[in-house]
Amino acid sequence: MGRKTVAEIKALKGKRQLSMLYVFTPEEAAAASEAGIDMLSVSAERWTPELREAAGDCFVQVGLSYRDVVTLEDHQRSAHQLMKLGADCIYCASGISKIKALADDGIPMVGHVGLIPHKVTWTGGFKAVGKTAESAFSVFEQVKVFEEIGCFAVEIEVVPDRVAEEISKHTDLVLLGMGAGAHADAQYLFANDVLGYTNGHKPRHSKTYRNFADEYKRLQSERIAAFQEFKADVDNQSYPETKHTVAISDDELAGFLQRVKDKG
Repeated sequence: MGRKTVAEIKALKGKRQLSMLYVFTPEEAAAASEAGIDMLSVSAERWTPELREAAGDCFVQVGLSYRDVVTLEDHQRSAHQLMKLGADCIYCASGISKIKALADDGIPMVGHVGLIPHKVTWTGGFKAVGKTAESAFSVFEQVKVFEEIGCFAVEIEVVPDRVAEEISKHTDLVLLGMGAGAHADAQYLFANDVLGYTNGHKPRHSKTYRNFADEYKRLQSERIAAFQEFKADVDNQSYPETKHTVAISDDELAGFLQRVKDKG
């Protein structure tokens, strides 16, 4: 089928929900591609040609590093470089003027409303946003601003489902929902939550499908055991064995030793 374009992603709004995962490694990206996941999200510092190849036909959002890129020029250089490496769109949590400038450059941009992890001090910490009429309308207004400045999508995080449903009816932006209910245009989760290796708080909206935490612990124990066995072999001189070394014939060795003797 090939990788979807922005136009094709937008055309799916209201027709079917998209699946979206935040991934950390090329292995996760490759698994997502093989599983038929529609969209991936990855941070700028992890975005490499290796990950782009691993992502296959997945449409990939790459997030600019908030507080690492600061000036408008920083944002422009970074965004264009990420696109050059194969990003399909750019996520930005910075100010409206910077996002607009990137959208004006023709870069497919994604904004963020609701609970924004980098800015939770403004909304009272890590909790739902939009539970009052005033707060919900503020989320709606922010979505409309992103629409007006030329974004094609917006992450909507930890917002009441009925609020997200109503907002979706009044915008042509693709709503990438994380804890925003069944009426967002995409259902977006982190791979570590899906795979069960989250450290610390696990969000209410997450769902775990496998227990990789125990598997990673088992693998670490196996690593330690293997390294201990290697050390023991070295200590008792059972490694290396003959099969691990390169042979030389007696005649060639004798010739070598003679040359060493003559040199000395």
